[in-house]
Amino acid sequence: MIDNASIESLKNSIDIVDVIGNYIELKKAGANYKANCPFHGEKTPSFVVSPSKQIYHCFGCGAGGDSIKFVMELEKLSYPEAIEKLASMFNFSLRYTQGSSDYSDAKRVLEAVQTWYVKNLDQNHTAQKYLADRGISAASIEKFGIGYVPSGMQVMQFLDRTMLPKPQAAEAGIIAQGERGEYYARLVERITFPIYSPSGSIVGFGGRTITNHPAKYINSPQTKLFNKSRLLYGYDVAKESIYSKKQLIVCEGYLDVIMFHQAGFSTAVATLGTALTTEHLPLLRKGEPKVILAYDGDNAGIAAALKASIMLSSAGFDGGVVLFPDGQDPADLIAKGQSDAVAKLLRESKPLIPFVIEKTIESYDLSDPRAKEAAFGQVKQFLEGLSPIIKDAYIPLAATQLGISAALFGKQTQPSRAKESFSQQKDDIGQLSILKTMLEKPDLIDSVLDVIDMEMFGSYEPLFNAVLNGPREDSRLMRILVDETIQVMSEEELERFLCNFLMRHYDKELKRIVADQHIPFAKKSFLIRKIKTDIIPRLKRGELVAYDKDLFA
Repeated sequence: MIDNASIESLKNSIDIVDVIGNYIELKKAGANYKANCPFHGEKTPSFVVSPSKQIYHCFGCGAGGDSIKFVMELEKLSYPEAIEKLASMFNFSLRYTQGSSDYSDAKRVLEAVQTWYVKNLDQNHTAQKYLADRGISAASIEKFGIGYVPSGMQVMQFLDRTMLPKPQAAEAGIIAQGERGEYYARLVERITFPIYSPSGSIVGFGGRTITNHPAKYINSPQTKLFNKSRLLYGYDVAKESIYSKKQLIVCEGYLDVIMFHQAGFSTAVATLGTALTTEHLPLLRKGEPKVILAYDGDNAGIAAALKASIMLSSAGFDGGVVLFPDGQDPADLIAKGQSDAVAKLLRESKPLIPFVIEKTIESYDLSDPRAKEAAFGQVKQFLEGLSPIIKDAYIPLAATQLGISAALFGKQTQPSRAKESFSQQKDDIGQLSILKTMLEKPDLIDSVLDVIDMEMFGSYEPLFNAVLNGPREDSRLMRILVDETIQVMSEEELERFLCNFLMRHYDKELKRIVADQHIPFAKKSFLIRKIKTDIIPRLKRGELVAYDKDLFA
């Protein structure tokens, strides 16, 4: 079992924004963060993360909780599994009262195998020569932990010799199990590139063949620790530079990253054999850098750059595109001593949106009216996915390149619809502010109860009761806590608001009493006089008047 004190230490060491930001793209919204909810399909963000309260809440589906609850729900894990997942993500060492865990064992296997791979490189001259021929220095080999994996038999012998458990080695993606239950090594006779999580915990490997295997590169399989769609090679090394320089260079391979860093371009990272996807956006967003796509200039590189540029610009990223000429990649140019040329290409990168417009239009024959119409449709669709101001700025460029009137793009801005889920009447916001103040400042609850009855809150009466009697984890209360439109009042502000609230309440009560034909004349006269000559004047003077429920029964 995991030691309880260890769990508490983990909770205190992680931030919910970092946790959820590893899974979905969060955007700053005042003191909180917003995103599209990962638990139900939606187009308008209603998922709110509160860093001050360390909770999340979805105003659409009601999901809510803390970091652990989020990982449990999204990954479909048990509580102990979610704790171990978080510990692995943030390189935190858990303590166990007895036994151990798959996560800790898998991590131990990966670390031991990495040490062995590094030692193997020193004994393999073919692998050393390949790296030297590619221009990789000894310092870079050490910095990135480059190693070598020999034959499959030697891998199995190493696991036996070091008594590393095979089931956990399979969990870590080092070996796999055949149809007859036999184990075999996944990587064989390859140069190895260890892959780390953003926090610096080893999670897998990439391998480059030196025996002309048809698969030039192979990555670790999907495991509990390794998800290639959420990782970027070299990010653990580059992140400090990314944050300080506000720049991130995305390239296509391990060697490109290593050579970029070797030449001083310390913000370079690479995807792991996959295209850039929306799952990468949370990691790319950290530090709010300008994202430069540094891809090969062949057809595949242009297609990948176009797809990534559309995704990044639609997500509000700033950045540019560099396509390396003549079929060369960044590693080749840097190895040839052309670092200055690479630096110039990066400085002159084509901005994302103009790149998308230009490359989209280039794929059509504008001399053909139907092709021109198709190009216009595709560019218009792209621009519609941008914010109104950005869209407005680029319509003239698109119109010029298409050779058409900008008016054909229609209205350049659209009036925004009111967000019904967040639009509240003034009275409603006030009542919710009272409830939020009671939640945040329990010492003021008695002051509220002295002058207000729950029934005064109408449709909010169940919420009032939940504040007094319900658990704090109640999704309705969490919704109030994370909603920035609902303010927490000071004691003085609360008194002023209660006076105004009560005056509005008694105004309505007065109209009700006057219209009610069932109230005896004598009582009606008394109540009208009481409200008009006693209660409302006192409230106007700022004096809070205790509500007498029996009087108005």
